[in-house]
Amino acid sequence: MRYKIAVVPEKCSGCRICEMACAIHRQKINNPKKARIRVTTIYPHPVVRMPVVCNQCKDAKCLSACPTDVIYRQNGVVKIHQDGCIGCHACVDACPFGAMYVHPDIDVPLKCDLCEDSGQPQCVKMCPTGAIVFMPEHVFGQAHRLNNVLSYTHMKEIEYIEHGEPKRLHYADNNAAEGRDRTGDE
Repeated sequence: MRYKIAVVPEKCSGCRICEMACAIHRQKINNPKKARIRVTTIYPHPVVRMPVVCNQCKDAKCLSACPTDVIYRQNGVVKIHQDGCIGCHACVDACPFGAMYVHPDIDVPLKCDLCEDSGQPQCVKMCPTGAIVFMPEHVFGQAHRLNNVLSYTHMKEIEYIEHGEPKRLHYADNNAAEGRDRTGDE
């Protein structure tokens, strides 16, 4: 059974512990710029923090872009043979998710291999908020559906067009409704 990493951005605090855990495990150094996962933060409003990590694509663009064929798949995990890489970074350019990284001290691109040597990705193990999860591929779609549902639960209003007219739908404030139910006021 294949496993993948899923990210729940709403849970990410931006602490970057995942980056530190990855760099220490893989490079044996306390430098988050040498991690195979990166937390991207988008400002100003709403602030979104999103760990970006390799999706282990079935049709891996990085694999087909490699001119020396050193990127390969083993047990469903896309990996890089360190010795044959010429450092052209064609794989980095080809990744549609921006999930492969370059560091000037390292000749080979940094790419997640799901920490196969340790059984569970260290970023998942160390994430204090549970924003990064390791799950079987067959339930991966459920995580995406959950993300979509969660995005709607935080909304206060939505704008839409009806018969050419802009309209707004205001959602009920659940906290206020819960407060009324507890006190008995209506």
